[in-house]
Amino acid sequence: MSSNDHNAPRVGSKNLVETAASNDSFHTLGKALEAADLASVLKNSGPFTIFAPTDEAFEKLPKDTLAHWLKPENKAELISVLKYHVLPGRASAADVERLTTPKMMQGQTATITKDGDKLRIGEATITKTDIASSNGIIHAIDRVNVPTRH
Repeated sequence: MSSNDHNAPRVGSKNLVETAASNDSFHTLGKALEAADLASVLKNSGPFTIFAPTDEAFEKLPKDTLAHWLKPENKAELISVLKYHVLPGRASAADVERLTTPKMMQGQTATITKDGDKLRIGEATITKTDIASSNGIIHAIDRVNVPTRH
């Protein structure tokens, strides 16, 4: 890497799911990805950018929401919510700042806003950026964004 590349996000050796699993903030997300059968997609293809709700973000959901999503009969709803946190392609924090309404893997757009030095996607504030993996980037967020129902 040349000295001019010091601001470019590095590529990690672990895939997105392994990177999230090795970070103590994403245990709930990992369980949800497994329950939705999305872990294999996020391990093997890409690149993707995941706006990853932290464990604390899942705790902010209304009582029993996560338990509801994790039931097998609600798998489609869980998949929709999780895909609403995945942006196709590798988008660094600098790239995200330039976006306004990116189309998420789930099909709907999410709104990106900047308020001072805070960058938000939907209702969530991005709390940690550019967590590198071999097939994408993770940005930690402090809320779970729920897509609108059609």
